[in-house]
Amino acid sequence: MTLQSQAAAALNSLPFFAQGSHPIDCQEAGQQLHCELSAHDTLACAFDRFELESAALATAAIDRLKQVAETLSKRLTYLLEPISPVEVDAGQCVVQLRSNPPQRGENGASYYELLVQRCGRLSLCRWLKEPGEPRRAVPAQVTCEVFLRLVADFSAAAQ
Repeated sequence: MTLQSQAAAALNSLPFFAQGSHPIDCQEAGQQLHCELSAHDTLACAFDRFELESAALATAAIDRLKQVAETLSKRLTYLLEPISPVEVDAGQCVVQLRSNPPQRGENGASYYELLVQRCGRLSLCRWLKEPGEPRRAVPAQVTCEVFLRLVADFSAAAQ
């Protein structure tokens, strides 16, 4: 059973909720998915944490991590904003991607941040930066279909 089908089964087994925290943890063929959902209904869900750990990337060189980041930036065109690499830290072996441009509204700018790390972890979160305030993590709201597509795209990119 693929990570995507396991995540679909886990999502379908959850009751609908508008607050709280429900984990989704799946593993398959050297990959582990860890998500913390903060809301779920018939159409959509919100997550505070979305991480995929891949044994195949656990000791990857920075060039391989840049390749994974580039693959994800090309595949994740269905998010609110396009994402692209903004920083490569060769010393720490981390590639950082962000929404480009971020979404701007009355209460500030919000954006996705994706990290590709040598320890084999790919993580996606949503941030809000209000004027005069430090940035803070906020739930990323996506349709259930987009959530499962994220699982499939992260899994494919991390192989």
